Amino acid sequence: MTNHHNMPDITVEELKQKLDKEEKFVFIDVREPHEYAEFNLNAQLIPLGTLPLRLNEFEDHKNEEIVVHCRSGGRSGQAKAFMIQAGFTNVRNLLGGVLDWQAKFK
Repeated sequence: MTNHHNMPDITVEELKQKLDKEEKFVFIDVREPHEYAEFNLNAQLIPLGTLPLRLNEFEDHKNEEIVVHCRSGGRSGQAKAFMIQAGFTNVRNLLGGVLDWQAKFK
């Protein structure tokens, strides 16, 4: 088994390629509902505060690629750290969050 704990984070460019190719991965937005309503990337909305209560929903995906994102990368960084502690091996944080996405792909 290779150790995926050092899974590199992901840039908006890499994420866009994945979405364009319709690759399969778990995609989680840890922002708040009003932020999601304003702009989203069609990820599953799980606000950071509720993530601990909902991790069991992802038990089957512990070793699959999971991309977490928020507005700028801060909250999703916390989400990534939390998920890794909980035994998820392949969690990647979207660097720059949707702010960077919107700046580059208007």
